[in-house]
Amino acid sequence: MSTFSWIIAVSLAGGALSVVAAAALSLSVGAHRVNILISYAIGALLGAAFLEILPHALEHGDPHKMAGTVLFGILVFFVLEKLVLWRHCHHDHCEAHDARAPAHDHGRSGLLILVGDTFHNFVDGILIAAAFLENTELGIVTALAIIAHEIPQEVGDYLILLHSGYSKAKALAFNLLSSVATLIGATLAYFALSELTEWIPSLLGLAAASMIYVAVADLIPGLHKRTELKATLQQVMLIGLGIASIAIVQALVGE
Repeated sequence: MSTFSWIIAVSLAGGALSVVAAAALSLSVGAHRVNILISYAIGALLGAAFLEILPHALEHGDPHKMAGTVLFGILVFFVLEKLVLWRHCHHDHCEAHDARAPAHDHGRSGLLILVGDTFHNFVDGILIAAAFLENTELGIVTALAIIAHEIPQEVGDYLILLHSGYSKAKALAFNLLSSVATLIGATLAYFALSELTEWIPSLLGLAAASMIYVAVADLIPGLHKRTELKATLQQVMLIGLGIASIAIVQALVGE
């Protein structure tokens, strides 16, 4: 089996496996608990951004430039969310501004997560190709580590898509479509690795920005609607569990 064949096979299988595993874990808890588990999704997003993605980006890029990239990314995702809002609202009174509107957010946070996850998956593809070009054993180990890291984050992403109004089938389909970026990144890296590695810090910075923005701007404010002590403790525990799941996987697979 050629190196290129290994890269293609692992990129396809790895992306699909992490998404399907995340969907299976999410569905096992029942759709009626999605709103409760949004707290876990927040923790998974923040954990992935601050414990995994940003440290990797800082290893490959200048810290000042990286800070600027994250700031720029947050502003870009703010504007993107505004554009999605304007698409739904052509006057002052609309569902997005109505306090009686359904709990979901008409796809806004889901769209932003998909954009950021696509950047992240593209970088994963580059890393898989780079490892396989070194040797096959390193490529397989790297791919397994990436899949393990992705599952808790993909659980959070899938929950956010459901919370954002996507059906189960659409949430799975869009997550799978986003995972194709892994294959694209791996294929391009195989033919032009030296050029693509220069993009890694910026792409990781944008991926982290999307996760931070969605967690802080879209999801956390919704938690404040429940102010009772029991709900607050539950939210804090689930956010902590989301962060811990990223940290535990990192410790198990090694950095």
